[in-house]
Amino acid sequence: MSRIPRQRTNPAGKRPGKAGRAGKDAPVVEPLNIVHGALPSREVILRFIADHPQKASKRELAKAFGLKGDSRVELKQMLQELEQEGMLQKNRKSLIRPGALPPVTVLDITTRDKDGDLIGRPAEWPEDQGVAPAVAIRQQSPAGRQGKGKAPVAGLGDRILAKIFPAVDRGGPAYTARIIKVIDRRRGASMGVFRTAPGGGGRLLPIERRGEEMLIDPDFTGGATDGDLVEVEIARLGRFGLPRAKVLSVVGSVGSEKAISMIAIHAHGIPHVFPPAVVAEAEAARPATMSHREDWRDVPLITIDPADAKDHDDAVYAELDPSPDNPGGVIVTVAIADVSWYVRPNSPLDREALKRGNSVYFPDRVVPMLPERISNDLCSLKQGVDRPALAVRMSFSGEGRKIGHIFHRIMMKSAAKLSYQQAQAAIDGKPDDQTGPMLEPILKPLWHAYEVMKRGRDRRQPLELDMPERKILLKPDGTVDRVIVPPRLDAHKLIEEMMIQANVCAAETLEKKRQPLIYRIHDGPTLAKQEILREFLATLGISLAKGGNMRANNFNGILAKADGTPHQTMVSEMVLRSQSQAIYGPENIGHFGLNLMKYAHFTSPIRRYADLIVHRALVGSLGFGEGGITPDEEAALDDIAAEISTFERRAMAAERETVDRLIAHHLSGRVGEEFAGRVSGVTKSGLFIALPDYGADGFVPISTLGTDYFIYDEAHQALSGEKTGLGYRLGDSVTVKLAEAIPLAGALRFEMISEGREMPAAMRSFHKAGRRDRGQVRKKPGTRPPRGRH
Repeated sequence: MSRIPRQRTNPAGKRPGKAGRAGKDAPVVEPLNIVHGALPSREVILRFIADHPQKASKRELAKAFGLKGDSRVELKQMLQELEQEGMLQKNRKSLIRPGALPPVTVLDITTRDKDGDLIGRPAEWPEDQGVAPAVAIRQQSPAGRQGKGKAPVAGLGDRILAKIFPAVDRGGPAYTARIIKVIDRRRGASMGVFRTAPGGGGRLLPIERRGEEMLIDPDFTGGATDGDLVEVEIARLGRFGLPRAKVLSVVGSVGSEKAISMIAIHAHGIPHVFPPAVVAEAEAARPATMSHREDWRDVPLITIDPADAKDHDDAVYAELDPSPDNPGGVIVTVAIADVSWYVRPNSPLDREALKRGNSVYFPDRVVPMLPERISNDLCSLKQGVDRPALAVRMSFSGEGRKIGHIFHRIMMKSAAKLSYQQAQAAIDGKPDDQTGPMLEPILKPLWHAYEVMKRGRDRRQPLELDMPERKILLKPDGTVDRVIVPPRLDAHKLIEEMMIQANVCAAETLEKKRQPLIYRIHDGPTLAKQEILREFLATLGISLAKGGNMRANNFNGILAKADGTPHQTMVSEMVLRSQSQAIYGPENIGHFGLNLMKYAHFTSPIRRYADLIVHRALVGSLGFGEGGITPDEEAALDDIAAEISTFERRAMAAERETVDRLIAHHLSGRVGEEFAGRVSGVTKSGLFIALPDYGADGFVPISTLGTDYFIYDEAHQALSGEKTGLGYRLGDSVTVKLAEAIPLAGALRFEMISEGREMPAAMRSFHKAGRRDRGQVRKKPGTRPPRGRH
């Protein structure tokens, strides 16, 4: 038996025998007992990995515990179980690498992650070492770790001195940090709408749902006028009354066009103004040359995009495979704008693109990743104009199996710019003057190729979770005109499948070349999420097999059983919630949802930085000339992947909040009206209600449901009355009255009109038995209902 020391901090947070010394976090050694040759317990494995992240591979663990033969197989199985349960996550082969941060580092806090936690970067980082690594900041309570003393608290923009620790979370920053000291504190800025007050000064109305109003003295208005969107700092906090603030800057009028999206842009810190150096570089760019390019300008590639698209980064063409060895096969060509030619590593354009991570799409505007000179002009595959591209020619058998592919760096000339609706209409027998001549030579071969590829997709069985996507149509003044659900056309599916296969080809090619890259990865549901879903499905009489080897088609079977039943929407919602979120990462774990082993984003380099990295990797590894990936970029792929994953989540949150604010503004004049809704979420605090006709949702506090006591049942996803047995369940159709709309916060509060329905007998017996340990919540008369989402 050997004893490997485990580091931890003692309860007092002090080094034994060194009370009062500065090193409060100095480690205390607690031996970890290990019997060599014997399979350790789960707890021992988790503790060992936490203390020795550099030895977290299967090989190192087996070596550390002296495991051989069957014991190694058992260890592998245990590690897989821990990963499926969310106790472990795959990460890099080694967490210790050249260029690692020192134990104590000065950091600038630059952004937040999806959970609102702070993210920092080294204040000083040599440019020749590539992208500075991201660090997740661990905030402590103001009272300190053990309730004694004061722990420093930092915010966005602050510069801090921090203690650095290696992280083990896949998909997140490579490091975490504990704040030692705040060196330079940025004045904490908040955003809101300025409203003038009689006698001068005014008030700040918050844009956050849980924000609070502030008073602004006449001397601190900063020239703001009524209705201006402003940034402020807290000037004074008192024990009584509202805090007082000072206007730092005027963003613009909240009543102006595009003001709603500007709130989200500022609230999430999304860069939206290109620096002069970036604009200058873009304007100075000249069309690409034929260097290292094949001339494909006679290939009738076409673009098929939304009707209002301004940039076109993909074009397609298909034909029958003339090879006698592939009867019934097709050749599909996908050409993607060659952004890597114009955006070179570590240039001003490149640094700004990484800072943005992706384009952000709002109903009223687009915040692009690249300036318009690049995105809408030089890199856009315009009809009849020479444009550089990376193309992949893919061969498929008659059964839809991909049997080969090859990449080319080309110069192309798009034969046509079509919209989805235009292309679909031509196939459906209603061609126009443009699509008529193209129908036989171009469009029909494309649709035939899609039918062939669809056979392969059907055999692969990706997750078929088809949730309707709503689109907001705006009036000229930027307010909501109406909300529509655009039809899902075969033209959409055709382009989607061809792009997916091109992405697969990119990953396969780079792996074959042993070229480091950034994958698009999607982990399967954790065992914990599977268990929640299993319990829920059991209440509907639908079974979900136990075990960790779930595949996408398992969920497709569930969706098929619910199809056409009253529970269809409810089951789809729960299956969606059980899924993990796709992220970017340099270590491949496959894509669960698409049921693919190798997948990398390649097809949208104008709007996604991940795709630009993959383009550079292809250019470099295939010897395509200038614009290839650099060694510095390869070394920084972990941090780049973590950064762009964070920025993708930031964009999604900003887009969602903007839609919420637009709909809340649209409905603000209809308070008191009744609406048809659907229960989209059930919590201990109340019900989330979706309005299908508007693509928005609001909240019904439990305190407003009635005079009964309501019990929350997680397994049934329901709130039910203890006395009456009536209640509400996920997916129920209900009628609600709009009680409050807060446009700036994007919040809607409803009152329930529907009385509820009788709950299943199993739930009633559950209540009568008094088994409320799973989450009983009673209505609390007199409590103030929360605003909007809880």
